[in-house]
Amino acid sequence: MAVRKADFAGSWYPGRADDCRQAIEEFCERGLPCPSSDRDPVGGIVPHAGWFYSGSIACNVVRCLRARTKTDTVVVIGRHLHPGSGNYIMSEGMWATPLGDLEIDRDLADGLVGEFKFNLESPTRYEPDNTIELQLPFIKYFFPEVRVLPLGVPPAADSLAIGTRVVELAGSLGKNIIVLGSTDLTHYGYNYGYSPKGSGRKAVEWVKNENDKKVVDLMLKMDAQGVIRESLKSLNACCSGAAATAIEAARRLGATKGYKLDYYTSYDVRPDDSFVGYVGIVFS
Repeated sequence: MAVRKADFAGSWYPGRADDCRQAIEEFCERGLPCPSSDRDPVGGIVPHAGWFYSGSIACNVVRCLRARTKTDTVVVIGRHLHPGSGNYIMSEGMWATPLGDLEIDRDLADGLVGEFKFNLESPTRYEPDNTIELQLPFIKYFFPEVRVLPLGVPPAADSLAIGTRVVELAGSLGKNIIVLGSTDLTHYGYNYGYSPKGSGRKAVEWVKNENDKKVVDLMLKMDAQGVIRESLKSLNACCSGAAATAIEAARRLGATKGYKLDYYTSYDVRPDDSFVGYVGIVFS
């Protein structure tokens, strides 16, 4: 079976298996408490910057999802797309990680491709994408036997139907799935051409307590359409289509609430006038 290479291994995250495991174990040592709920977790929101910046949040979200009784497939939704973009899917083969390859869930992929229009990617024909790849070593570590389904969807209302349908297809195939939506939040400063509050501490506090908070609150309320509308208005989520579609799928899986596991910005890791917000959310 053909294998898609790990394009960002060795740069955005460790390229060697031992180093990957060590980084994951150190992230887990932060001891972020998983949400207490009478429902199994069924999905989450993860950031996708290099592990130096946001790996701790993404790792601990995936760790908390391990509480689910049984998982056959992890649906990972990401990609930097605009409202007019098409949908993307990797429908066959395997995707490499330093901890071992992950097989694509071809049954689920075939079902979606038969009903929606997708740009089809394969192990040898694809666009490199950090939003999904950076989650894969965490998935392999905590769920070593699962398959994955990588999807890219734009910030548009039509994307939510894909989230609904993947849950229905999984049910009809007898598969237990969890869903991850990959997005970073406000990209602020000179690097991103967006600085409505100038620079310095005042700008950081505005991003944290106002701009990012607005979209995070909608994620916690599981308001999928609201997340898309808010992100397009306030530029506070770079992959809101992925987040919203994951929210819709989580709702269909029975989740009723989002729990914020952690939030911070790259400024908190390495201060700079250009910085990005990150949040980790678990749905159950």
